[in-house]
Amino acid sequence: MSIPVVTVGDSRDDLVGGLERLHGPVSVVRRCGELAELLAACQSGLARAAVVATGSEELTASLVDRLSAVGVVVIALTDNPEETARLRTIGVAAEARAVDAAALASRISAAVAQLSGDGHRQEPAAADVDSASSAAATAAGQSPRPSVAHAAGTRSDAAKGRIIAVWGPAGAPGRTLVAANIAGELAAEGQSVLLVDADSYGASVAALLGLLDEAAGLAQACRLADQGLLDAEALLRIATTVATKAGTFRVLTGITRADRWTELRAAALTLVLERAREIADVTVVDTGFCLEADDELGFDAGAPRRNAATLRSLELADTVFAVGAADSIGVPRLVRGLAELQAAVPQASPQVVMNKVRAAAVGRSPERQLRAAWERYGPAVSLSAFLPSDPAASDAALLSGALLLESAPESELRRAIAKLVCAPDQRNTKSFVFSSTARRRTNG
Repeated sequence: MSIPVVTVGDSRDDLVGGLERLHGPVSVVRRCGELAELLAACQSGLARAAVVATGSEELTASLVDRLSAVGVVVIALTDNPEETARLRTIGVAAEARAVDAAALASRISAAVAQLSGDGHRQEPAAADVDSASSAAATAAGQSPRPSVAHAAGTRSDAAKGRIIAVWGPAGAPGRTLVAANIAGELAAEGQSVLLVDADSYGASVAALLGLLDEAAGLAQACRLADQGLLDAEALLRIATTVATKAGTFRVLTGITRADRWTELRAAALTLVLERAREIADVTVVDTGFCLEADDELGFDAGAPRRNAATLRSLELADTVFAVGAADSIGVPRLVRGLAELQAAVPQASPQVVMNKVRAAAVGRSPERQLRAAWERYGPAVSLSAFLPSDPAASDAALLSGALLLESAPESELRRAIAKLVCAPDQRNTKSFVFSSTARRRTNG
């Protein structure tokens, strides 16, 4: 059975005719005048592959993701090495415009077989992107740029960084406070850290850290990633640097208004987090609360999803901290939220963290009371940590735009957060007192 193919652009008649004369591997079922027509044809189930002869510069990661979601692979024809590198970054196979019909048919067959085998488009390896970039530079008569693995502040392919996602149900359980202070503690331990604000409902990392930022760093990174233009150097430029005497980390600030959620598309965020693994030992993602897949809210399966940023961050995370408020409202919300998390992201194995633990809300010996109640009524997952309530330290940190390790280094809350992620020798080291006035913030 031949593979149905649609084409777009002024493709060579001899190429299309050659594909049809092969009588087997592929057959051209429609020639489209523009990408919009091609997208409509593919979403109707007409084709399994799309050949973009002209206009490949209009292809984005989100568009390719929409096509792969309906089982369509994309092959673009271009003789521009730089465009070839960009296309590979967003998951598009590129062939020279002079390719013969038999070779193109073979490439289409292999790409369709690969997509059918794993259900997802193939993400390019860093080495492929680097080699393509080098080829582009050489063709342009320039010296090739250093590969992303050798850019300043980046990591080698053999030592990719890990991703920590901090999630919690509705009701302000303290996700952002925990995420930001985890980033600060890891930076104080000497690790390179990137803090990402992926909350599409109420991004607040910039406000918590006292950053006067209106640029929405994550949205900028997603735009470049969607176009296939986000490399390690670009991500380092976009991220804001937060420097303290304890350590330095970078921040991708969140969207400044909730109605900008369409800028955080899943395909683009995937590329951003993959680049983040290259420039940081640890990427800490502050996610939103909502896990609704909202498939029933729209007729277009490829349309942007309201909660895509949260869901994709949780899917890609190596470690998930599920944070809940330790009171009569927060605990039931967390129990229901964990069931939703299991349904939405089955591969996640969250470490449950009880935040704002205090006797006034739970009773005497609050940790013992919470553990006993959880074992009796809670889900199968066990409690991993308890973070004590310390409103004085939290308010002081928020007022000064500082982390706990600066404004309240000896607080029990700060020690409990450090215990979550830091090595034992680091946790047992006597805390230093850092002045918040010593902090300097620059755009990195």
